[in-house]
Amino acid sequence: SSGINAEYGYPPSFDARVVLYPCLRDVKNYFSWRQADCHINNLYNTCFWALVQKGKLSTLDAEKRLNGTVSSDKNEILFSEFGINYSNISEIYRKGSTIVWTEKKCENGRIKKVLQLLTCDIIDNSFWNT
Repeated sequence: SSGINAEYGYPPSFDARVVLYPCLRDVKNYFSWRQADCHINNLYNTCFWALVQKGKLSTLDAEKRLNGTVSSDKNEILFSEFGINYSNISEIYRKGSTIVWTEKKCENGRIKKVLQLLTCDIIDNSFWNT
């Protein structure tokens, strides 16, 4: 597969960063901010497209409807108008994805560094204590 979406004619794009911070506290704060930002953006977009695709609003009307709303308003719109419980949407959409280096033991007993894709809560301290 070429990775090009036949419908759109180009491959999908994504937002990524490579960062180097001087201490763990700064790294935690940065990742917490990025994950919170992912959640805010996805909640808005989930609600926006539900209003457009299921609610039959124009994109302009959907934007006007969401103007000035907070997260609880968007959750209420999703649930009461479309039966969507935002908490049940896959974590990859609500929390984004994080790629980290981990160690894996090979068959020959050697330790190999591998990349692992995570879609979990990285704001909570339990992530950082493992």
